[in-house]
Amino acid sequence: MDVEATGGASSGPISSDSSPELRKKWIQIQDFLKGKLITRDDFKWRLPTKDDEEEAVKSGEVLKFVGGVDLSFSRADPSVACGSLVVLDLQTLRVVYEDYSVVRLHIPYIPGFLAFREAPVLLGLLQKMKANSHPFYPEVLMVDGNGLLHPQGFGLACHLGVLADLPTLGVGKNLHHVDGLTKSRVTKLLEATENSTIDTLSLTGDSGCTWGAAMQSTRCSLKPIFISVGHRISLDTAVKIVRMTCKFRIPEPIRQADIKSRSYLHDHPEMHQHLCGQETCKH
Repeated sequence: MDVEATGGASSGPISSDSSPELRKKWIQIQDFLKGKLITRDDFKWRLPTKDDEEEAVKSGEVLKFVGGVDLSFSRADPSVACGSLVVLDLQTLRVVYEDYSVVRLHIPYIPGFLAFREAPVLLGLLQKMKANSHPFYPEVLMVDGNGLLHPQGFGLACHLGVLADLPTLGVGKNLHHVDGLTKSRVTKLLEATENSTIDTLSLTGDSGCTWGAAMQSTRCSLKPIFISVGHRISLDTAVKIVRMTCKFRIPEPIRQADIKSRSYLHDHPEMHQHLCGQETCKH
């Protein structure tokens, strides 16, 4: 099954309501990729500690490079988007790599199928970096979107993680209503007296399945973020990495990807004219 070429900038025009046949095909692709999903820790690195020696970090024994991806859209033409990939040094949270791809998207946003719109653009940036054997290639990737916490149990973070074969986690700003989990229900749990001293709450649905975690990432933030497994990582490790990378409400890899993609679109208006004659323009 050809899944890498599905969706995004490579497809022809598609009706905004999409046909039942197309939705059926997308669900089949999700089910196929879901069979490859790994929801446990599956990597060689470990999380850093205060006692780590410089040699351990340099040797690759300790997690060093954390990636973040996001798409921003043109205000003048919402079909024009800028995909961004940034890589941060975990010790300093400084950006050590950034790249962009400005594209015209032909697939509209359809709830439950975001990956078919955005994954091809983001996957292209990862493949480009990997093909160049870049030394800062991310060891784990944060995605502005959901992983398991998704109506089909397979969101953008899962989709991209499986295709890139990369440890991946999803960070959502809004809660998908899944398995009885609703915004009001989660808000009540976070505000409950017995939970007043914790910053992270497991999201367990009516079925008993744990779909992710809600986190109040900073003391100043009243709105939680929603963390879920993407691929090749456990929820426990995903939560720890998010906690290590939060200066503000949104973890720094995703926050920087968002800031830089918006800035790139703003600073390169000529890309819009370029896309009138070509499908894709890359930085």
